[in-house]
Amino acid sequence: MPAIAIIGAQWGDEGKGKATDLLGSRVDYVVKFNGGNNAGHTVVIGDEKYALHLLPSGILTPGCTPVIGNGVVVDIDVLFEEIDGLEARGVDTSLLRVSASAHVIPDYNRSLDKVTERFLGSRRIGTTGRGIGPTYADKMNRIGIRVQDLFDEKILAQKVEGALDLKSQVLAKIYNRRAPSVEQTVEELLTHAERLRPYVCDTGLLLNQALDRSETVLLEAGQATLLDVDHGTYPFVTSSSATAGGACTGSGIPPTRLDQVIGIVKAYTTRVGEGPFPTELHDDAGEHLRTTGAEFGTTTGRPRRCGWYDAVIARYAARVNGVTDFVLTKLDVLTGLERVPVCVAYDVDGVRHDEMPVNQSDFHHAVPVYEYLPGWQEDISGARSLADLPANARTYVTAVEEMSGARISAIGVGPKRDETVVVHELV
Repeated sequence: MPAIAIIGAQWGDEGKGKATDLLGSRVDYVVKFNGGNNAGHTVVIGDEKYALHLLPSGILTPGCTPVIGNGVVVDIDVLFEEIDGLEARGVDTSLLRVSASAHVIPDYNRSLDKVTERFLGSRRIGTTGRGIGPTYADKMNRIGIRVQDLFDEKILAQKVEGALDLKSQVLAKIYNRRAPSVEQTVEELLTHAERLRPYVCDTGLLLNQALDRSETVLLEAGQATLLDVDHGTYPFVTSSSATAGGACTGSGIPPTRLDQVIGIVKAYTTRVGEGPFPTELHDDAGEHLRTTGAEFGTTTGRPRRCGWYDAVIARYAARVNGVTDFVLTKLDVLTGLERVPVCVAYDVDGVRHDEMPVNQSDFHHAVPVYEYLPGWQEDISGARSLADLPANARTYVTAVEEMSGARISAIGVGPKRDETVVVHELV
């Protein structure tokens, strides 16, 4: 049985949670392998809406084991807030497993994240201020704190003291902020340690043993390809690897065991935070997409920047990730438009680019080259097959598929779990 990666193919918020949940009943493990509580998934089951930030969306599927992998950075307070919130609504969270090697977000990194972003001013990245970036920086600088450190108070205190030797100087002398004490930080980190202990294990071993037993493992990305720290629109990116390669490093599953890569794309494009966005709309059309699509961040509540579908980005994501199948979400949001533009290439200073420009400056100045497809007026939320879609909606799906570099296997026609057109079975 396969290991499957679900990857955002734009700038995030494409609907990965719904796609993961769609597959959830047919998989045994769902793994979050990157990021932290800086992104969210919204899953609608019947009349119930669940906003997940740190927990894998497989937590909502009975019998499925949700896993927080080693590539995630964990805010323990947020983790238990989410667990408590779900349990209060009758969701069983006892199967959750957390990697002993995942890094923990300490209080000083949350402070550092916020003051750094304010200090940058017009050069700000657009982070959520939750300490994600500084914690990944600590990981690379080898001064990070891992989940396993919480179970050895002496080691934990030594690591916190070593990190604060530097952090306190930065906070005080550059940002005029007082750093928390070693004792204060250790006490905060230990608050939930014993409650956390039963969830913690060697998740890489757990997942490889599951694959040995022919069980199916689903790896779900936080953020998306264009926010990947290596392959995204740097420096306006997240601090982790959000691509299919990151699925392996962030979970402990080797590349040879990854059978399928599912890329999630909206029928239009959105972005939160700063950075270039060629198809962004600053007019009534953009506001229509934002309002109709409820484009406000699950985690931050920030209004998302909106634009038309960008096939150049989709082709790039297909190539970087090795996408085998696309899931096209929110097609219903385009209902009612007389015609629908699709970006097929960029014009940069009079030169046409059919692929992503090699340097960031060109991408920043890229002007979209559009093709216009006929719109449709019919309500499509009840469609469950391609034949149920209006002719113009089918034309749109076919055109986007041909432009994007991989087949479209499912189409979202509404926010609910069952409001999906399945073209090809994904598992």
